[in-house]
Amino acid sequence: MKPTAPTLSIAAAALAALLLAGCASTPLQDAPVPVTEKSAPATPATTPPAPAADPRAVARVEAAPGTVDPLNDPASPLSRRSVFFDFDQFVVKPEFTPVIEAHGRFLAANKNRRIVVEGNTDDRGSREYNLALGQKRAEAVKQRLTLLGVADSQVEAVSFGEERPRASGATEEAWSQNRRADIVYR
Repeated sequence: MKPTAPTLSIAAAALAALLLAGCASTPLQDAPVPVTEKSAPATPATTPPAPAADPRAVARVEAAPGTVDPLNDPASPLSRRSVFFDFDQFVVKPEFTPVIEAHGRFLAANKNRRIVVEGNTDDRGSREYNLALGQKRAEAVKQRLTLLGVADSQVEAVSFGEERPRASGATEEAWSQNRRADIVYR
């Protein structure tokens, strides 16, 4: 039996409708599905040209490399923003020198960035004493940054004393978490 012209027209129209419906409802996928030999579809002898790439997918791929702000990258040394101090001290310990140097290099290279160094203490001592000690801690970090080439106008030093504890409790572990200077970008 030979197909007739109306039967061929109906079959061609149905095939075109299926192709158009399939293309219109195919959602974008975030990750390509891996194709294995067992799941690979058989390719016809003549393959139609590939459709143009979705511009949103191209933009997403092009924007990905190198767009992570180093301040928000957990792998960056700039993600560390606290300098801890010994009891009743405002001398920067040697293990925090790399943290200060990383922020110093970043700020010296980015003159439009500003920070506030917030000095903090544990809750031992009077309120006035802790405010003064917190200020000395903030000033110690600021001084190190300015020695590294950071403009004085980029850094502000303030003290919160014992008012902003990171840890609560009357243990050495809690107190050591509260004796710090935090670098806060504005």
